[in-house]
Amino acid sequence: MKVEIRISGLGGQGVVLAGQILGRAAAYDGKHVVQTQSYGAEARGSAAKSEVIISDDKIGFPMVRKCDVLIALSQEAAEKNIDALKEEGTLLVDSSNVKNVKERKTTACTVQATQIAEACCGEKLYANIVMLGALTKITQIVSVSAMEKAIQDSVARKDIDKNMLAYQKGIESTQ
Repeated sequence: MKVEIRISGLGGQGVVLAGQILGRAAAYDGKHVVQTQSYGAEARGSAAKSEVIISDDKIGFPMVRKCDVLIALSQEAAEKNIDALKEEGTLLVDSSNVKNVKERKTTACTVQATQIAEACCGEKLYANIVMLGALTKITQIVSVSAMEKAIQDSVARKDIDKNMLAYQKGIESTQ
């Protein structure tokens, strides 16, 4: 099994952190993993992406060519990255921010991640963690326990409870 995932959005949406947490969770599950990231020169508001390759075997090439899973946290990210998604791939969009997506032969899932984050945690910055919950539930790429441990090991101690709540709400959003 090898899965290529691209998490895309804007600087300030936690795209890089989400990729790092996903990669860490995959490693906790005993998988081979590579995580890369890129973002614009501006810290906030410019295009950002994080790519994660998860495999049972060694990974020969560290870049995502065509992703099996695309997470889009912004309209711009959806428009810019949709053609990188494989046919029959899985598309997860934050429907709080993404209003339309180019028609593709994919499994499309919408999660109101930003709205959920604001409702449960009081801040939209937890939308990335909500999306990781949805990703875990929909794809089962990593185990719930590995993702929970990765979140706890990746965020500031004072923010663990809100992140865990956001993650749980993301899982629940896909039921």
